[in-house]
Amino acid sequence: MTLHVWLGFLLAAILIAVSPGPGAAVSMSTGLRYGYASALRVIGGLQSALLIQVGIVAIGLGALLTTSALAFDIVRLLGAAYLIWLGLQKWRAPVAEIDENQDVGRPEKLFVEGLLVNLTNPKAIVFIAALTPQFIDPTQPQWPQFVIIGLTMCGVDTIVMSGYALLASKLRRWLHDPKSLRAQNRFFGGIFVGAGALLAASGRG
Repeated sequence: MTLHVWLGFLLAAILIAVSPGPGAAVSMSTGLRYGYASALRVIGGLQSALLIQVGIVAIGLGALLTTSALAFDIVRLLGAAYLIWLGLQKWRAPVAEIDENQDVGRPEKLFVEGLLVNLTNPKAIVFIAALTPQFIDPTQPQWPQFVIIGLTMCGVDTIVMSGYALLASKLRRWLHDPKSLRAQNRFFGGIFVGAGALLAASGRG
């Protein structure tokens, strides 16, 4: 992959990452609730899922979701159900004062949450499958190019999600009353439910 091709992909990766979506929502809600250090666990899950999706496209399985309506719909509905469940959990979360030194007790729970948010989104695989061929040189070995693509996407997404999480974590000091905490729970809960509903209602386009 030449430098100018990589720079073109870098620009595309930045535009994709800064577009608000479930990944941004889960990064912000975790940063707001537990702080940036805990949000990094969610972000790690998001990036692990992204690498898996790039790997799926690299070995050609992305074509399955692109061409099979049944496979796409199964993954889409599972992803929508998970997002809606996550939203309802956040909406109904008990109101408790945020301790600025609070940390989550089970690090793997946040990692899995981030992993599932990205992994159950079939549009991500379809989008990667549609985007990456434009930056792959078929005359050169493809796996090294996919490694560059995966690392670039993860690097950019980590920076952007960290920005969202850091921004949210700065608001923790102002959220010490039940009314504000309830509004925060319902705001992010509504975002996840809305994202799940949109995913359930969407097609391939």
